[in-house]
Amino acid sequence: MVVNYRTPELTMRCLAALARERGRLPSLTAMVVDGGSGDDSAAILSQGLARPEYRGWTAFLPLSINGGYGWANNQAILTLAQQGSPPQFIHVLNPDTEVAEGAVAALVADLQLNIECGAAGSQLMDADGKPAASTFRFPSPGREFAGAAQSEVLRGLLGIDGIVVSSPVSCAVDWVTGASVMLRTDALRDVGLFDDGFFLYFEEVELMHRLRSRGWSVRHVPASRVVHIEGSATGVGARATERPFPPYWYRSRRRYFRLTGGVRLLAAANLSALAGQAIAGLKRLMGRPPSNRSLRSVDFLRRSFWTPAAEKRPSVPRLGDQPGRPPAWMTRR
Repeated sequence: MVVNYRTPELTMRCLAALARERGRLPSLTAMVVDGGSGDDSAAILSQGLARPEYRGWTAFLPLSINGGYGWANNQAILTLAQQGSPPQFIHVLNPDTEVAEGAVAALVADLQLNIECGAAGSQLMDADGKPAASTFRFPSPGREFAGAAQSEVLRGLLGIDGIVVSSPVSCAVDWVTGASVMLRTDALRDVGLFDDGFFLYFEEVELMHRLRSRGWSVRHVPASRVVHIEGSATGVGARATERPFPPYWYRSRRRYFRLTGGVRLLAAANLSALAGQAIAGLKRLMGRPPSNRSLRSVDFLRRSFWTPAAEKRPSVPRLGDQPGRPPAWMTRR
């Protein structure tokens, strides 16, 4: 399934690449979701999907509100479940991606081989064909410190494993990117769908934390290669080094730490990040600007500590629930 938000041309390119995979997977079907774009996306997609090459294996689900990434994917999954038995595997794919030849089949094969696996993620490639960060360790206070400080020397001295994991072979990991991840339906039936208290960011991390907590594995599948134009729909990407993180990024970060470790973990992560930011500030004073995007201390202090009551409570739909309920982030304040 592909959730579009104001990128209909990219979504159709994504779908064209998926069409080529049907030679390997004749039963492959696709559901395209418009996440309440509010522009002409729905009309463009409806017209595009009416073309002969997309008939019989695609469906279109226009949504009336922009409920966020996880909520929109949930609506598609719940709609599929209403129509009868959902598929064994559900491939969640960003609209700004193009699957390489055999990428979808590689995810299917890995899930079939590893029956304990609840989610399998692709190796992302950038527009220049170079591998991009695709698989990760869970956030922790130590990684918050090292990431904010942007010091590989300190990270090594303190023995803190980096958040990004690289492997040339299929392996079990903490979590994989939501830009291209295939989910086992039985695993979703066990742990629930995306928590719709997240608008954007951290929702796939929290879902995979739940999977791991329930005994399912998460795997990185480098044989599945997918080109990703990061941040095309949100404007928040690795190359956007000067743009501040949006308020919903902070809300999602707070929610992730509260749901997975409570107020103590959130406090530890925040204090660690502040210590790292202090070191990054000293580096700037010494004429050594950060090599990549960094947190802004003022925004961090304003948005990272206070947690509304709604952020402390999970909001996880289950397979069999009715679609259409507004997301928790929109209804709970």
